Amino acid sequence: MKKVSFYLMNEKGFYLLKNFIKDFNSNNIKYVISSKDSNVQKDYFIEIKVLCENNNILFFNKTDNFSNEETSFQGYKFAIGWRWIIKNDKKLIVFHDSILPKYRGFAPLVNSLIVGEKLIGVTALFADKDYDKGNIILQESIGIEYPITINEAISKVKPLYYTLMKNIYTIISQNKILHAKKQDENSATYSMWLDEKDYFIDWENWHAEKIKRFVDAVGYPYDNAKSYLNNDVISFISVEVIDDIIIKERTRHIGKVIFMENEVPSIVCKKGLIRLIKLETKKGRIRINFRSRFY
Repeated sequence: MKKVSFYLMNEKGFYLLKNFIKDFNSNNIKYVISSKDSNVQKDYFIEIKVLCENNNILFFNKTDNFSNEETSFQGYKFAIGWRWIIKNDKKLIVFHDSILPKYRGFAPLVNSLIVGEKLIGVTALFADKDYDKGNIILQESIGIEYPITINEAISKVKPLYYTLMKNIYTIISQNKILHAKKQDENSATYSMWLDEKDYFIDWENWHAEKIKRFVDAVGYPYDNAKSYLNNDVISFISVEVIDDIIIKERTRHIGKVIFMENEVPSIVCKKGLIRLIKLETKKGRIRINFRSRFY
């Protein structure tokens, strides 16, 4: 069998590593590099580290000095959820959270859900000097229906990661050539990274259906959708779309509470109404009444 190395982050990386060890044995792994991620509520760094320790796999934190191992290793390397330059990019295979050439770039799965894509997937491609432009080795996809949370979407795509890994490693271990095809540049789209400002709901421009998709797409393990209420930041954990009504001069009243049912508020959107099922704030109890307005 051929030794490989991994640059792994998040739940998908942990899932892939766990199944690779089960099917192909930890002896076929040269080293694993991982990193903590402060942008998510659960980054699986500890789980990846412990899994390596329990299986006698050489493990490095991104902050460690692993340059000798990295530059000397001549086998295939796999990057899952990795966001940094890998010095020795020869035989480097990247797993990307989209059906390339669509959604090149950052947070492709999150952005796909916000837009409302009906098909999500994973692409295995060779690394290229321009990110996500490399030749495609294999792809896997799956259809989805809405509403769907990011956590549910991750559960659907992580088996696709391992299907790709298993198929590619089988080819490698048999000393066969990994064939890859160029991407269609005319079909390429890009997905942008998210910072703390991007977690806030755009009440003026989004209809209720998009707000629902957004709340679900940036929920756990991400940092949750947010809005202001009385100068406090409110996190939106769970919402639902309810039947719309006719509201006179609607655009003036977007973000306002229109109904309160069992202390659960419904909010006026550009189009449609959204019911706020579960909210959280770092300041304790959230006080909402008919004079409340989110912005």
